[in-house]
Parts: sequence; structure tokens; C-alpha cells
Amino acid sequence: MSLIPDMYAELPRPIRKPLWQIWHKVMIRYDKDITANYMNYGYQGLNGDPVLELQEKDEKDRYCIQLYDHVVNRSDLLNKKVLEVGSGRGGGASYIARYYNPKSYTGLDISASIIDFCNDYYDVKGLSFKKGIAENLPFDPDSFDAVVNVESARCYSSLTIFFNEVQRVLRDDGKFLFTDMIRPREVANVKRTLETCGFKTIHETEITANVVEALNRDTHRRETLIRKKVPGFLVSSFDTFAGAKGTERYNSFINGTYQYWSFVLEKTADKPGIHSRGRSGEL
Repeated sequence: MSLIPDMYAELPRPIRKPLWQIWHKVMIRYDKDITANYMNYGYQGLNGDPVLELQEKDEKDRYCIQLYDHVVNRSDLLNKKVLEVGSGRGGGASYIARYYNPKSYTGLDISASIIDFCNDYYDVKGLSFKKGIAENLPFDPDSFDAVVNVESARCYSSLTIFFNEVQRVLRDDGKFLFTDMIRPREVANVKRTLETCGFKTIHETEITANVVEALNRDTHRRETLIRKKVPGFLVSSFDTFAGAKGTERYNSFINGTYQYWSFVLEKTADKPGIHSRGRSGEL
């Protein structure tokens, strides 16, 4: 079981999906009331950024919410149709739907159990959840004004196919709001692939230091929650999954094994073959 949180980002891409679904089921088993409804590493401003105003009920998840806000706050989502690919336990979807007032917000995830869980738990206007896979999005072309993807793409079998699918379901000039951990040697290739798949970069930034500071501030809450929810033999695995200070995942940001990047991208004009499913090269 520890293989999933400890090494999933380093495992061959084809086996990440089934492992991820297993991990979702484990989390549901030990967190039936969805106390932990965010699974990202978080974000903390470092340069005197304005403090994000949150409702009292959201304060406990401030650092995770700040990552979602960092990803979307450069885009106008009011009355827009938004898709989140890899919505997980739905916390980020709920936050954006409540604070940014899109016309609709669809959270998509590969795990049927987590989709059922989210549809039962959340009651937010315009918010819904649907099962599907990132490399074969179950939507018509030109369906959305924006696609959000937070800390999920590294689990997919092919980034190229995923980026092509995002381009396909976006309307002209639609925004792709994307953030994830990336190995330094792969950053240039990710950027080239985004361009090849039909996106131009509006804004990009490395936010590794912001993520580390969020983990520094949030580790106590994460560790306390884990020890309350899971049996002792799983504590170490959950600590690593949560990026708690001192774990291998946390240290991978400190020692430069991984960087954390965020992008605001815009769909450009269609290119020949850009919508062909399953024929794109692997990244």
C-alpha cells in the first residue's frame, strides 16, 4: 500500500490509474465524512500578497484553497462553463463554484466511488461530478470556457493525449488552468507539448517555494488529521501522500527532485489532427 503515496509519481504511467483508484477507496474507507476534502500540497504567498478572504468554514483548508485560487484568479470564470479534470474529493470544485460563480462547474475523476461520494456530499448551485478519464474526456468539442487541472496530470498515462483532449473540449480562446509538480529536466518538454497541442502561454510561474511554505505551515493540521482518521500502520504512507514536513515527497521539493509549476494557457486555432483520439504521441 505504501507504494502508492511513496512512489506513484515515479511509477510507469500505465499502472498509475489503477493504483490511484485503489488509493481513493482507501481514503473513503477512513474518511467517510470527507473531513479531508482537499488533497493538494497547498500554496502560500511570499511577497506580501493580499490575504485571501475566506468564509469561516473554509479557514481550516486555507493553504489548499490558496493553491486553487492561485490557479484560477487570473481568469474570469463568472457565468462560464468550467470543467475540472481530476477533481478528487471535490473541495477545490466546491470552492471555485461558491466563490467564482461560474454558470456550471463539472468535476471529473476516474474513480466511480469518489464521484458518487462527491455527488452525495456537495450541494452547491451549478456543481456536479462525472466519472471519466483524462485521456478520453466524455464531452463534445467546444463544450467549456475553462478547464482546471490541479496536481493530477502526473498520474495520467499520456500528457500529450490529455492536453489534446483539453484543447478539443475548450471553446475558442478558452483557458486551460494547469498546475503540477514536474521534474526539472521535463519542464521544457511539457511547455513544448502544450504549444504543440494548441495552447499559448498567458502566464507561467514556478511556485515550488510557495508550496513548501504552505506545507511548513500546514503540516501540523495534516498530521493531526491523519492520526485521527487512519490506523497506525498506514500513518507513514498517509504522511507521505500529504507531503508532511520531513517526508520523501516534501524533501523532493527541497532538494530539487521536483519543481512545482503553474500555467494559465489559452486555446489557439485548431491544428490538423489535434482532435484525433488515441493517436497522439506519448510524453
